[in-house]
Amino acid sequence: MKIPAAKIYFPEEERKDLLKQVDEILESGQLTLGKYTREFEERFAAYVGTKYAVAVNSGTSALEIPLRALDVKGHSVIVPTNTFFATPASVVHAGGEVIFSDVTENLCIDPESVKENIKKDTKGVIVVHIGGVVPPQIKEIQEICEDHNLFLIEDAAHAHGSTLDGKMAGGFGEAAAFSFYPTKVMTSGEGGMITTDDKKIYERALVFRDQGKAGFFGNVHTEMGYNWRLSEIHAAVGLSQFARLEAFIADRRKIAKIYDEELNERGGGGVTPIKIPPEVKSNYYKYVVMLDEGIEIERAELKRELKEKYEVGLSGEVYELPCHLQPIFKDLYGFTEGVFPVAEDVCKRQVCLPVFATMTEEQAKYVVDSLKEALC
Repeated sequence: MKIPAAKIYFPEEERKDLLKQVDEILESGQLTLGKYTREFEERFAAYVGTKYAVAVNSGTSALEIPLRALDVKGHSVIVPTNTFFATPASVVHAGGEVIFSDVTENLCIDPESVKENIKKDTKGVIVVHIGGVVPPQIKEIQEICEDHNLFLIEDAAHAHGSTLDGKMAGGFGEAAAFSFYPTKVMTSGEGGMITTDDKKIYERALVFRDQGKAGFFGNVHTEMGYNWRLSEIHAAVGLSQFARLEAFIADRRKIAKIYDEELNERGGGGVTPIKIPPEVKSNYYKYVVMLDEGIEIERAELKRELKEKYEVGLSGEVYELPCHLQPIFKDLYGFTEGVFPVAEDVCKRQVCLPVFATMTEEQAKYVVDSLKEALC
């Protein structure tokens, strides 16, 4: 039984509808910032529960633009070290300095580490919803930000439709960034979305994404912007996928429940799933398990054996190497191992099991059986 790490799903009916929409877009001649982009923004903002949403060409852009709008140039921003490169890179590209922070056992930022790393020039904190989990500690982070007059940005690239206490990811901070990269729960091919209740951030984001122009039809540049626009074709794909987002999440939760039953109730056989608190409803962008202490097989060897012997592809880790040990940041800031011990430990031990919308119960059980055999 061959099981991929991830699988994109576009039903035949959806593909036919998209072809009609692409034809309409091409015939109209408006290939960017048109009606599909506006509809995508309006529907996404309503779903998240924010006043505004701005569609852009990537999740990376969706991070950098709010940072520019919040004027981080010459200031520092606290970022968890257990995140994708784009999170700290967006701070650097926006003119700020990155301050890395340790994480907790749920892979999300540690409030105590945040407090310890606040400097005089610190302007904000980015919280990353790893694997689709909106961490309960975001409430404490909010209080820390209020006490120190810092902004809070959510890196919600993993968290479309995830909630904490019934509140959607994307509505906890001054702004949030979503990604629609092909591996995500929903995709637009390439693309991202900024959500915010702040009118100033919204208005500046509109300018930044279109080469810093004050208006789409003018040629007066008021900001140091860039070409961060989302095309109409990408917006149409995004809208099509967005219509199925709740169904995608429901399918992922079914697979996660099977994994829970097989690993928690019957014994993990060498792995333990990350505990998700009851007040959190994850979209299960990733199903993360930790290799138990004492497991002799290395993760790279485990992945290779599962792929070659059982044809099971493990999803990409979140993340294999913490950012402070990535060569670019290690050289830039002079970090050494041992600085953030929790992040370094969880990054070495975590594995992500395959989850996708069309996955079956039989496939999920085969993954667990193969994993247990490989760990014996």
